[in-house]
Amino acid sequence: MSPIRHADRRILGALAAIATAIAVAGCKKTENPPADTAAPAVAPAPDTTKPAAAAAPAINDAQIASIVVTANAVDSAAGRLAEKKGASKAVKDFAKTMVTDHGGVNKQAVALVTKLNVTPEDNDTSKQLKSGGDANLAKLEGLSGKAFDKEYIDHEVAYHQAVLDAIDKTLIPNAQNADLKALLVKVRPAIQAHLDMAKKIQSSQTT
Repeated sequence: MSPIRHADRRILGALAAIATAIAVAGCKKTENPPADTAAPAVAPAPDTTKPAAAAAPAINDAQIASIVVTANAVDSAAGRLAEKKGASKAVKDFAKTMVTDHGGVNKQAVALVTKLNVTPEDNDTSKQLKSGGDANLAKLEGLSGKAFDKEYIDHEVAYHQAVLDAIDKTLIPNAQNADLKALLVKVRPAIQAHLDMAKKIQSSQTT
């Protein structure tokens, strides 16, 4: 497998950011001030402060919805380009599947947030996903033939692995609404299937 490219790193970084935010929030909930090692001159007064309230989730359902919609839109856009510029039938067929499947997931996501009266909320992760997707499209636009196919598929492998990790480690665990969590669980097998398909094509490109 070729090294992860700059655009891939931006996308991986965006997806990793939500996991980092969760970890930081968890640390803040258990963090205690350093003990005072100096002997007190007088007995300390009783602690009458109330326990701190539990920290709010690092991301909420509206932000998760935005991440889902953006992630699917980004891959659909790359798929549409690959349908036109892909050199091999395998790449073109894969790209068509990405457009169909990710477009379908977005329709389900939009229908769900409409039903729940939730407006997807832009956040740092969704913005970075969009930025990384735009950078990937710009790079692909300048390629053709086998070079295009390789760049597209290498990116798809890295992208789907990152999305799968985000679903498992951050999105599903932090989704508060049962219907939103169910949608994430429902689409996970398709993301895994996409990753397996992309890896198979990637392997054939090196033989």
